[in-house]
Amino acid sequence: MKKLIVACLIAASAAEAHAVCTGPGAEATATTVQQLRDAGREDQRIALRGHIVKSIGDEKYQFADSTGELPVKIDHKRWPAAQPVNQTGTIELTGEYDKEIVGASKAKVYDIKVVQ
Repeated sequence: MKKLIVACLIAASAAEAHAVCTGPGAEATATTVQQLRDAGREDQRIALRGHIVKSIGDEKYQFADSTGELPVKIDHKRWPAAQPVNQTGTIELTGEYDKEIVGASKAKVYDIKVVQ
């Protein structure tokens, strides 16, 4: 019985370790590519509106808005089902900014919405 209780406590502790912060400051900041390049912070939550310019391989794409272009990483599971996305379609991306000290910074995309 003691082993069962200990196992339950360990499982409960592990579940708490994967909690997600949803309080103040956790929401994505609407921004532009230029604002990210000028003042973006590592792991900053972002929301971008623009379009995909091209695929650059291995789940990486070139995203563009009216202020510039930024590489983005989009896992194949994140693409909206039954909604094609092309170079002329407007989309909204939410995710995190991955600021690099050396090399090109990029965005990790967690959600994509097709804008009509």
